[in-house]
Amino acid sequence: MELNPKQQEAVNYEGGPLLIVAGAGSGKTKTLTGRVVKIISKGASPSSVLAITFTNKAAKEIKDRIMASGVNLNQGNSPFLGTFHSFGARILKEEADKEGRNKNFTIFDGDDSLSLIKKIMKQYNISKEKYKPSELLRDFSAVKSEMLKAEGNLETVPAKLFQEYEEELKKNNAFDFDDLIEKPVKIFLQNPEVLKKYQDKYKHILVDEYQDTNSAQYTLVKLLAEKHHNLTVVGDDAQAIYSFRGADYRNFLNFERDYPGTKVIKLEENYRSSGNIIRGASGVIKYNKNQKPKELWTSKKEGEPIRIVSAKSQEQEAEFIAKTIKDTLKRSDANKSIAILYRTNAQSRAIEQALIRFDIAYKIFGGLKFYERKEIKDIISGLRLASNPFDSVSVERIKKTFYKAVAEKVISNMTGAGTSGTGILDLINTFLGTSDYFAVLKSEFGNFRERIENINELISYAGGFSSLPEFLEQVSLLQSSDEQNKKGLFEKDVRVNLMTIHLSKGLEFGMVFLCGVTEGILPHERSYAVADDMEEERRLMYVSMTRAKEELYITYSSVPSRFIYEIPQELVQVYNFGGVSGRFEDDNSGELPDEDERYIEYD
Repeated sequence: MELNPKQQEAVNYEGGPLLIVAGAGSGKTKTLTGRVVKIISKGASPSSVLAITFTNKAAKEIKDRIMASGVNLNQGNSPFLGTFHSFGARILKEEADKEGRNKNFTIFDGDDSLSLIKKIMKQYNISKEKYKPSELLRDFSAVKSEMLKAEGNLETVPAKLFQEYEEELKKNNAFDFDDLIEKPVKIFLQNPEVLKKYQDKYKHILVDEYQDTNSAQYTLVKLLAEKHHNLTVVGDDAQAIYSFRGADYRNFLNFERDYPGTKVIKLEENYRSSGNIIRGASGVIKYNKNQKPKELWTSKKEGEPIRIVSAKSQEQEAEFIAKTIKDTLKRSDANKSIAILYRTNAQSRAIEQALIRFDIAYKIFGGLKFYERKEIKDIISGLRLASNPFDSVSVERIKKTFYKAVAEKVISNMTGAGTSGTGILDLINTFLGTSDYFAVLKSEFGNFRERIENINELISYAGGFSSLPEFLEQVSLLQSSDEQNKKGLFEKDVRVNLMTIHLSKGLEFGMVFLCGVTEGILPHERSYAVADDMEEERRLMYVSMTRAKEELYITYSSVPSRFIYEIPQELVQVYNFGGVSGRFEDDNSGELPDEDERYIEYD
């Protein structure tokens, strides 16, 4: 492998605990792979090597690179290359009896676990109004991933439900997804001889994306590594964006404290992005206080300036993005991958509609298109019934969505309600109120806040229409156009990808549009009160910027995000987009507006 001096130093190090601080686009996978190859080539048995990743994709990439390096591996003597959960499942295949199961256990997914919780609640006649099944599932997951005692961290009834849930899993010869980490840790702590067996087996441990570990994962690694101390971890605290999943980036920051004598090697050369993009992203992240400082640099050219575009509305913002992409796709020399990134899924609505209008095929990465989302389809079915009392398809959807008594009430209140001129927003409120829809979402879905954001986006869009038929016609045309769009001009090479910033981590694109960079969205308004939350929002900004290789557009309407002002101004070009012509305005000053006094300060 061709390695730069710092990568080579990391690959060759033989002195014990090693912390590789790998900046964005600095070749961490190549370095981690090289280290595995080096350990084996120096005489270690391949089966003594444990390399843990967070995704199957990363594990496969490492395995493919190792195979390409010429290292001879066979089925009986090969390193473990896989995710935390696949490693935990392997341990449980051998040790399941210590948790009252046999090796043919089933792994319950989220839906299975939720169904089991509902079954237990029904058995004990516990009200789903008082204790929401989805919230209980989330709480149970937190107890396991954070290695907490249910009795001390849950109210009395949920704590008892947790114990029943655990017993039912055992009766079903099943583990849930969180058990795949928590139960091996529990077995190790309660059975020292079992821990010793795995410590002796895995003498060389490597962990990718260490900044994303939660308490259970951290403890699993610590227990396995405490005998030989041959532990290598790779990561970047500047890309720690998963606290909502229980990840604790302090595990990364405190590594030297946990493992005295640690060697720290920083990979700071970026191979992905142009000079301006790297300097711009570095200018933003330097405002975070809790981090391991690094000086990211690149030998690439400075490249295009970072373009910051203000628009008068979400629709104009989306129009600018679609128009710019259309022009790019028309160029015969254009072969760039393109991504549109956003903080919340609800933001995709305006973007999707603009892309459809410009006949640009697109893919939603890791999610559903806006009008395919359950909560949107439910509300639209209510509005269609309000407009057309004979719509039996909408009636059937409502019956399937709600309990019988609630469904009958919704159907009764919505049927034909729009034919008398009742406003769209009033009709939506009738649907939400009659069904107590927000409570339904909260009860059934762990991501109910995201679903409510989608509903609020629909309400905002619907408010711009003067009549219900006009709104429903527009929605139908958009859906129809989208179906046609799938067969459109660019379908053979769909290069336009829509996704949240969280899902973009680890990916790269020639051209990136970061949209909706306004106060209240990025940073999200829920982050205002806590400094740690605000720093994670800034890390989201950093991650999104460093996805771009050549061109980066940052767009906003309303109040621009404070993060925009943290980008060194000599690196940016500022534009206004709007007006009847839908072009850059002639009176563009090329300057950002003054920072808004509404920005909330934090310590």
